[in-house]
Amino acid sequence: MKKRIQYPKEFKARVALEALKEIKTIAELSSEHEVHSAMISKWKKQLHDNIADIFIRKNDQDPDAKQQIENLYKEIGRIQVENSWLKKKLGL
Repeated sequence: MKKRIQYPKEFKARVALEALKEIKTIAELSSEHEVHSAMISKWKKQLHDNIADIFIRKNDQDPDAKQQIENLYKEIGRIQVENSWLKKKLGL
């Protein structure tokens, strides 16, 4: 059984960008980069669908994500306090 090839994300991005430019056909890109044409089409669609996400700033995160991060920091603080209390009680 042949092992699946894991392509680096830089390679995927480069090939998908070439496919998106449509200077060469997907068949030409497939033979040039030795990747199946269905894979190139998939990468092209992913690039097309998610290209706007490149320009998202850290400040533009949805408020739910900010709240989630804040809750995680609170939980970390609580666990650290509990941990230090337990160490003190156990004499560690």
